[in-house]
Amino acid sequence: MGEQQELQIGAEAPDFELRDQHGQPWRLSDYRGKKHVVVVFMPFAFSRTCTGELCAIGEDLSAFQNDDTQVVAVSCDSPFALKAWAEKERYDFPMLSDFWPHGAVSAQYGVFEERVGAASRSTFLVDRDGVLRWKVLNGWDARDTESYKKALAEIG
Repeated sequence: MGEQQELQIGAEAPDFELRDQHGQPWRLSDYRGKKHVVVVFMPFAFSRTCTGELCAIGEDLSAFQNDDTQVVAVSCDSPFALKAWAEKERYDFPMLSDFWPHGAVSAQYGVFEERVGAASRSTFLVDRDGVLRWKVLNGWDARDTESYKKALAEIG
């Protein structure tokens, strides 16, 4: 894979298209001019920390998926694993597979960990204009969804 570069706040977020847990294409650019997008990169489906983080989003989904905002989870797992995970945990938001080319979107965002073949725990807030407004790069540590809400409130 090519060398990764860290994305800077205020820069245009890289556009991407991935398939969701139902095999449907999902494009970041489809939300331009419409909604802010919270892009949540997850290392592994079914892992305890990832499950806890996504369940926290699911329990307060109206804060992350509403008329102004769309949340989406991205993992290098296959769409089949993501579908099983979403069904088991009752996630009601897009789960995107960055499986093939393996980790390509994660690498675009500078969060692909080649040594383990997965994205690190990272979250990016892309505004309606497609501009990166906020990010948190947590490596392997759990994230706090309250920080997402604060960032969303700041951009309105």
